[in-house]
Amino acid sequence: MMESARRDLARTRESAAAWQELRYESTNDGDDVNEVRRAKVLWALQYDRRPEDLPLLRFLAEQEALCRRNAPFQGIGEQVQLAGFLLAAHGQVEDVWRQHAIKRANFDTWCGYDQEHVFAAGAEATVAHVRASDHPDRDEVLEFLLDRDVDDEDVREWLEGRREWFPNDPGDEDPLTWVQRAKLAGERELARAELDRWALGRSRDIGTLTQLRYELADLGDFAEAARTQREALAFADGDWNRAVGWCVLAELERQAGDHGSAWDALRECGAALGGVADWREVGLGRDFVKELYLLAGVAEIGLAREVFAEAQRQARDVPGLPPVVLQAAADAAERCE
Repeated sequence: MMESARRDLARTRESAAAWQELRYESTNDGDDVNEVRRAKVLWALQYDRRPEDLPLLRFLAEQEALCRRNAPFQGIGEQVQLAGFLLAAHGQVEDVWRQHAIKRANFDTWCGYDQEHVFAAGAEATVAHVRASDHPDRDEVLEFLLDRDVDDEDVREWLEGRREWFPNDPGDEDPLTWVQRAKLAGERELARAELDRWALGRSRDIGTLTQLRYELADLGDFAEAARTQREALAFADGDWNRAVGWCVLAELERQAGDHGSAWDALRECGAALGGVADWREVGLGRDFVKELYLLAGVAEIGLAREVFAEAQRQARDVPGLPPVVLQAAADAAERCE
């Protein structure tokens, strides 16, 4: 994966015409055609930093701002964080406009993209530059800067922390970083290998098992994710946590195609819910009913009818079922005739 990333970076450095292959380009469903190409060049830039790459970084940051502004589900993502940091590391005051464009791109970037990106050239120098500017965004950016209590020491400490987060050496990366990058690049086998490397030798505590279960399910290995979740159930204390754990297991077993085990997990979930006061009034109750209907919609017909009867019995007492649950109920009813 990184070999191709380095090749892409080399070609981009050779010709500015190749930059157009990295521009933000939306499809009809809102996806970015060049997201992966741009991400791979950013990964290569992280481990091969050169002063002469500043114009390229500026272009990439502008494309990431466009991507985040137009993304159908908003979000932040590693790529925009990496582009913003690499640009901030150059400490050029004129990049305040690009950093602010990322910060205001959507709700998630406004809340989660560190404000220090905008002050990266130094707090006082940045305010002075914006105050003297005739840039169209001057007033908005100046208001942003003056409304934040950030000084040069804050920026220095933040940059140090970001350098640890985005190391120079790929060998210093957390294996989970490579899991996420491999998934983005569509290299599922590599993602699974990196996930196994991350899990090797780690304590099988609830934190490890929860992360492992999530990553396995995201990679589509639902059977292994279910085995991991079953292991995690040993850490569940109290009826609420047990009910949540069994409901999660039921979903994974259904997705793995083991409908009998999914039904067993749902019955355990129902038993645990018996010790939870007012469970029908909260989201867990609706999730329980939804999972019953979803299982009834795919299980072998004899089991499906048994599960559907239980879903109907439980649903009568659970108020406010959302449309997704009602659709699952309708699909299950049709299957069970």
